[in-house]
Amino acid sequence: MSLRTLVTGGAGFLGSHLCERLIERGNDVLCIDNFYTGNKRNVEPLLGHPRFEVMRHDVTFPLYVEVDRIFNLACPASPVHYQFDPVQTTKTSVHGAINMLGLAKRVKARILQASTSEVYGDPEVHPQPEAYWGKVNPIGIRSCYDEGKRCAETLFFDYHRQHDLDIKVVRIFNTYGPRMHPNDGRVVSNFIVQALRGQDITIFGDGQQTRSFCYVDDLIEAMLRMMDTPKGFTGPVNIGNPGEFSMLELAQAVIRLTSSSSQIVYRPLPADDPRQRKPDISLAQARLDWTPQIQLEQGLQKTIDYFRSVLTA
Repeated sequence: MSLRTLVTGGAGFLGSHLCERLIERGNDVLCIDNFYTGNKRNVEPLLGHPRFEVMRHDVTFPLYVEVDRIFNLACPASPVHYQFDPVQTTKTSVHGAINMLGLAKRVKARILQASTSEVYGDPEVHPQPEAYWGKVNPIGIRSCYDEGKRCAETLFFDYHRQHDLDIKVVRIFNTYGPRMHPNDGRVVSNFIVQALRGQDITIFGDGQQTRSFCYVDDLIEAMLRMMDTPKGFTGPVNIGNPGEFSMLELAQAVIRLTSSSSQIVYRPLPADDPRQRKPDISLAQARLDWTPQIQLEQGLQKTIDYFRSVLTA
């Protein structure tokens, strides 16, 4: 019998790629999304599939369905979107976790939380291992997302301890690829869209702050492997590509790969923007037998090709 799998935020960037992989695996997939940042276009190729169903639903309200596994991805993940309605962002992380954990408890489902490297805040430890507790501003403009995700992790582990719930937690570092929102404010999509339009490429700060970029296919593979680990292995597990690049290096790579005439311009750094972000993935390598396969330039080229098709459509 095929697994009945629920994906919250299933029409989003990551969720839609996950739904595709689950269908390929033979799962019956229920995709739920309130389409705040998700897009029906992302799951359009799956709509006619007999094992795929999509439902408009907001995870801040309870959901009553029968499933075997739950991937909880619902939450706006870019600063532009999560800062637009910060109260709703916190509700999505916290109430959403409570509702999905309640569902998992009722139907005895295994549940995976898509957490984030933002739980580490502006880290004082580099690279960041799972044992690091982070340095997060609880009252800043990014706190709705950072603290919302931290609270969701708390809820997951309390449900595990109190109710013996079968949980998995992954901490996702910067991810990019096709189906990113063109206006989501994330650095990869920003740079590519600006380059393709011949606009100035905007770097905040001096461009020396670093990020680690994981291509979406690598990330989804790690999430699936984490969901398949034996009961009792909860994580959290860092998922990301440990290759570290400065914002200036990324901008120069995008200009080169797009053959753009764009110029680089500098703007002040936003509040609480982390200076460094790099995952320690030794736990994922040991327990999931997983290491990212797709190098930055290869992934950037696939993402550029996607944005070319979107911007000219």
